[in-house]
Amino acid sequence: MDWMVAHFAELVFFYLAGIAVIGAACVLIFRSPINAALALLCTFLAIAGLFVLAHAELLAAVQVLVYAGGIMVLFLFVIMLVNVKGVGPETAFLTRWAPLAIVGGVLVGALLALLVLFGVLAAGSGDVSALQTVDGTVTGNTEAVGITLYTTYLVPFEIVSVVLLVAMIGAIVFGRRDAGLERRGGEAGP
Repeated sequence: MDWMVAHFAELVFFYLAGIAVIGAACVLIFRSPINAALALLCTFLAIAGLFVLAHAELLAAVQVLVYAGGIMVLFLFVIMLVNVKGVGPETAFLTRWAPLAIVGGVLVGALLALLVLFGVLAAGSGDVSALQTVDGTVTGNTEAVGITLYTTYLVPFEIVSVVLLVAMIGAIVFGRRDAGLERRGGEAGP
C-alpha cells in the first residue's frame, strides 16, 4: 500500500495515458460515427487529466471547454446533418494506400518513441514546479500565461484575433452568397 501511495501520480498518469491511447484507437476502429465521436470525447478528457497532472490547469480547462465542449458539439452536429447511410464505402481507396499508411504510422511511432526516450534522458529527474516567475514575482500558471500573453505577446494575439474575425466574416459572406444563388436558381426555373 505504501508503494501505491508513493507512486500515485505515476499510476494515475499511466491510467489516463492508457485511456487516451485506447480512445484514440477506438476512434479509428469504430465504424459508427457516433461511437467514434464518443471515443474521441473520452480521449479529450483523458488528455485534460494529463494536463492537470503536469500542473497545467489552464490547458486542462481549455482542453475541456474548447475541445471536449465545442469541437465535440460541432462533430456531433456534422454527424447528425450528413447522411452517413448514403455515403458509399471507399474500400478500394483504403486498401490501396493501407500499406503506405501502416509504414508511415510505424515510422512516426518510432520517431516519437525516440524523442520521448531522448527527452527523458536529457530532462533527468528534476522536479517540475507548479509556480512560474514573471518579472521576478512568483505566480500561478494561469496568471503567468495571462501576464505573458497580454504584455509580451499582445501584438501577435491581436493579429490572430483580427485574422479569425476576418475568417468568420468571410464564412458568413460566402454562406449567404451560396444561399442567395440557390434561391435565385430555384426561382429562375422554366
